[in-house]
Amino acid sequence: MRILVIGQAPFGAECLRALKQQGEELVGAITVPDVPGAKKPNPFKEAALELGLPLLQTNNLKPPEVYEWVKELAPDLLVLVFVTSFVPKAVIDLAPLGGINYHPSLLPKYRGGSAIAWAILSGEKETGVTIHYIDEGVDTGNIILQEAVPIDPEDTTVTLYFNKLYPLGVKLIKEAVRLIREKQAPSIPQDSRLASFQPVLKAQDALIDWRQSAQNIYNLVRGATPVPGAGTYFRNDNLLVLEAKVFQQEPPSGTAPGKIIEIIPDQGVAVSTGKGTLLLLTVKTGNEKLTALQWADRLQIQAGEQFDISQAV
Repeated sequence: MRILVIGQAPFGAECLRALKQQGEELVGAITVPDVPGAKKPNPFKEAALELGLPLLQTNNLKPPEVYEWVKELAPDLLVLVFVTSFVPKAVIDLAPLGGINYHPSLLPKYRGGSAIAWAILSGEKETGVTIHYIDEGVDTGNIILQEAVPIDPEDTTVTLYFNKLYPLGVKLIKEAVRLIREKQAPSIPQDSRLASFQPVLKAQDALIDWRQSAQNIYNLVRGATPVPGAGTYFRNDNLLVLEAKVFQQEPPSGTAPGKIIEIIPDQGVAVSTGKGTLLLLTVKTGNEKLTALQWADRLQIQAGEQFDISQAV
């Protein structure tokens, strides 16, 4: 079974090496172009060259020259491991067995490019990895394999991905390819009644509304880490909240959401919300990352000052 792998980043590189170690016949690889001036090399490119594979670098899989390059390799199966560009049907059709994709959610829930972040933002207790066939839709193809993982209360997008979804994804990609090669792979249609699609998380999606509960804002902070970051406004300046936690101390009765209740030595900055208190631990102002206490000390912030809630939607 001739396999063409399309991917990027360390995850894609690890999948490439894992498939080779499993004894699969890799005939080529496609990845994104090198970033000019990047301090770190492209890990997927390095892995492909290390394995002696024909390599194409492009940000767009639609041009005719991509079609011709793939056609020349005559793959039986396309394997997508961290792909952010759309694969045209004409290219998929070049592979008799089609293509499969790694997606970090329990499809059909959380289709789209920020599935991990949206699961955390939504307060989910679990998510997972789905390996599915690709079609002309966005994460809509039939499911081959799926496995769930818990979302722990302190998980962020970073910890959830690297500690759970990344290693599980490598494992399931290998398993799905083996099943296809052995003609044992299931093909389970997704239940469209359960489907949800969320766009790539943007800065406007991650604005803190202090009228929300402390738990909801905490979920936003965790889900928006590291990018775009949970944003708010203080003294008309943008501030990103990078780390926080729900604080046990309730705000005084009648305290407006977004008001600084207390600056607590050795802990953080306590802020009232629509329900409960959020303790700010780490923030980012401009390009500088500070503890919330360093930020408060630098600006000489006093209890009673107010975060702006007018720009939240």
